[in-house]
Amino acid sequence: MQATRFEYRFRFAIHALIYILGFTAPWLFMHSLAGVPGFTTSSTWLVLSTALTKQGWLAFDAATITLLVVALLLTGLGAWLRVWGSAYVGSSIVKSPTMHGETMLADGPYRRTRNPLYLGTLLHMLGVTILMPPSGAVFAVVLLWIFQVRLALAEEPFLTAQFGQAYLDYKKAVPRFLPATKPQIASAGVRPHWVQALLGEIYFVAVFLVLAVFGWSFNAQPLRQGLIISVGLALVVRAFLPRATQDAPAVAQVR
Repeated sequence: MQATRFEYRFRFAIHALIYILGFTAPWLFMHSLAGVPGFTTSSTWLVLSTALTKQGWLAFDAATITLLVVALLLTGLGAWLRVWGSAYVGSSIVKSPTMHGETMLADGPYRRTRNPLYLGTLLHMLGVTILMPPSGAVFAVVLLWIFQVRLALAEEPFLTAQFGQAYLDYKKAVPRFLPATKPQIASAGVRPHWVQALLGEIYFVAVFLVLAVFGWSFNAQPLRQGLIISVGLALVVRAFLPRATQDAPAVAQVR
């Protein structure tokens, strides 16, 4: 089932709510869950590191480092996909509450996947789940994935109506989410706008840097504070970015 117009318009607020619930996991404070195995307020990072150590697979220090490296790979790849996709679509379109499109864009990462920005968001979420309690991490990943799919399904009829057979051919050639190993269509020669994209996706880049610089303290609490600072930085930068116009290009527009 595709997302409603309301969900699409307020998708950023819904994403934020999913993140908040994932980090706070309010159900953990319910009396009925007190003492239930598997429900803990400890970070997924600590829980998984301890489990790997108990199984004899890795020493605790090695386990914590391994999980941090995995988180860095996921958040780094997620940030790259977000910046790469935004460089071609345009930051104003990425942040717009509505769908736009007068000319069809299929360049950059859109030659390999129809939804690089949604995919980047999911990879980012998978990376930051090490800072969430385990039940919050599972909740956030599942709900975010469902929401991302529903948003993508909402865009496809709009793009079909806008571009007709051209979009149907593009849709047939390029996978919806999982990227192809090589470009599936020819480049349209669109010039990417890297600086604007970097500013527009500053939250994802900042979170990666927070983990890369401060993650080696192996303390989840200051890292969570770093995520909050990253959100604040993104809101400030977003206020100065240009707004979308009705003649902006669109293919799998806003992630």
